Amino acid sequence: MTSKKSLQKFTTFEQKKDFIFQLKEINKEDLEILNDDEKTEFYQLLTERFNKLKGDENAEFLNQIWNITPAITRNIIWESNQNTITSTISGLMQDYGRMPTASEIAIKSELSRQTVTKHLKEYAKQPQYNEIVEQFKFMTSKVLAKVFKFAVNGDMSAAKLYFNVVGALNQNNQNTFIQNNNNYIQINGLIFNDEKLKTLKPEQLKTIEAILLSEDLEIIEQKTT
Repeated sequence: MTSKKSLQKFTTFEQKKDFIFQLKEINKEDLEILNDDEKTEFYQLLTERFNKLKGDENAEFLNQIWNITPAITRNIIWESNQNTITSTISGLMQDYGRMPTASEIAIKSELSRQTVTKHLKEYAKQPQYNEIVEQFKFMTSKVLAKVFKFAVNGDMSAAKLYFNVVGALNQNNQNTFIQNNNNYIQINGLIFNDEKLKTLKPEQLKTIEAILLSEDLEIIEQKTT
């Protein structure tokens, strides 16, 4: 924490700025030697320096200023790292045909190895990760509609996937008559295994789809009553 003597010692912004940057960790109390205009200029300087630094230097600087970094900025940094690491892993897997190491990800992404390792270890605990998961859940119905479109046109792989997904959505409800496991789908006592699904015609798949939709409607009504 900055003492009153410091307030008297540092008279120019350059002196105050240099003093603050010498600290191992910068806290909000350390900024008390700055007036409002100087704080604005100081934060602009932080942004410029953060964007300029790469790799280990960037990670060290972020650790130094973390305690004075606003929550919204922390979220932006996390999301940026998430997108960068995800894209890098995807690209390196295509190049190498295997999961890349943390060092390889760090070199390619220009992030520090410390940043990559920490992010991979802790990403699932972050609230931002839950937001990403919810976004994928939100898109489930759209993707499922695409799968069904292929299924009714005779794509048996799509039909199998469709029934597996719908079965998984319903299997935890005790009131449903649709059952599903890795080997077959059962509707009101009738078993549809892989071989049976391959023999179904598109119009038959549509009929089963109508049954599934009516079953979903029945479940919703039972939950809301």
